[in-house]
Amino acid sequence: MGQLPFIAVEGPIGVGKTSLSKKLASQFDFHLLKEIVEENPFLGKFYDNIEEWSFQTEMFFLCNRFKQLEDIDTKYLGEGKPVVADYHISKNMIFARRTLREEQFFKYSQIFDILTHDMPRPNMVVYLHASLNTLLERIRMRNRDVEANIQASYLQQLSQDYEEFMNNFEKENPDIPVIRLNGDHIDFVKYQEDLNYIVDQVEQHLNKGEVIK
Repeated sequence: MGQLPFIAVEGPIGVGKTSLSKKLASQFDFHLLKEIVEENPFLGKFYDNIEEWSFQTEMFFLCNRFKQLEDIDTKYLGEGKPVVADYHISKNMIFARRTLREEQFFKYSQIFDILTHDMPRPNMVVYLHASLNTLLERIRMRNRDVEANIQASYLQQLSQDYEEFMNNFEKENPDIPVIRLNGDHIDFVKYQEDLNYIVDQVEQHLNKGEVIK
């Protein structure tokens, strides 16, 4: 018996998660779950001084994503409505492990486990990755004020963290399909054929019975 589709689109900052999530939600008529980013009052300060503002930033994201997942569970998945999200809740741990001091991370991980242990988890992941130059160019083009001070070194490390996370995720969750897409070679915003390719990949997994439409 398959599960109701809950697709997460993941990847580092600037890779195009929200753009792709919107297109997939429209294509399959799924509910779109967008993470709260620019509403985070600590984010601009975080990019100015990561060590000083990391705990506040990560806790804000965690609490908001927890509330979103609660709503998704009751208002959509619980009502038989498929969902596509532009993040996976586990991304919290990718960022927290990189930015928090050891004692902060210990506290944070305990709170994370308590909040998320019974929350719905995506049963398909679309993983977008790209080179540092591509990420920096896309961040420059979208011109968000809160991202003005992102350091290239931080972004490069984040990309490596994502790659390690996704490799481990696939090993630990062999039952959850992961669709890997190289953002250097695919531009689903400019080229309809690139979007068609991605939609076809998702469709194939939906039709395999891993998840049900």
